[in-house]
Amino acid sequence: MDPARILLVEDDDRLAALVAEALRKAGYAVDCCGDGTEGEARLRAEPYDVVLLDGHLPGKDGFDVLRDVRREFKGRIVMLTARDDDIDQVLGLEGGADDYITKPVAPRVLLARLKALLRRDAAPAATAEAAGGEPADEMNFGPVQIRPTARELRVNGEAVELTTAEYELLLFLARRAGQVVSREDIMQGLRGLEFDGLDRAIDARVSRLRRKLGDDAHAPERIKTVRGQGYLFVP
Repeated sequence: MDPARILLVEDDDRLAALVAEALRKAGYAVDCCGDGTEGEARLRAEPYDVVLLDGHLPGKDGFDVLRDVRREFKGRIVMLTARDDDIDQVLGLEGGADDYITKPVAPRVLLARLKALLRRDAAPAATAEAAGGEPADEMNFGPVQIRPTARELRVNGEAVELTTAEYELLLFLARRAGQVVSREDIMQGLRGLEFDGLDRAIDARVSRLRRKLGDDAHAPERIKTVRGQGYLFVP
């Protein structure tokens, strides 16, 4: 099997060299560039599996690149954000990033996140099992229709576009409809990682899903927040 192809778009040359070396030692094929405009051009021209994208880049800002390629780029997008910068994290997650990693990057954390993302792409059967059972041809919840085999969501008969991360979270919750699911269970099921109590990715993704499902953000009826416990997908 060919190694996963990764594009690292990072303008800090020293950091880029360290990250690229760690990725290559782990067996990945890595290309690097330090400019957002060049990074976007490469993503549109070549079939990368993952892009590690700095949020603030010369040429074209990383968050603008994320916004402009998210619909067309079929691989995973991981944003590299400034440490403890909540604004960067929210911008990345709201823009449809699959994950974010704070800088400076710890190689073991980076590799663990990448393995979790790529493992889900390479093993759809394992994904279905982790999501709570065998794939069904169709799941209906009133106006919400999910077709797992087609990776499709329809609301009131209209197709709704989701990122890969949004779809996986939706399916994970829908397969557990009527059950309260903790953030710990979601993190473990979708990423294979422990929840540290601080990660905001799940909350941001739920917020986006609510909007796309037509759920009221202030009084949601489809994906409810159960205080102190997690989330409940209402059948």
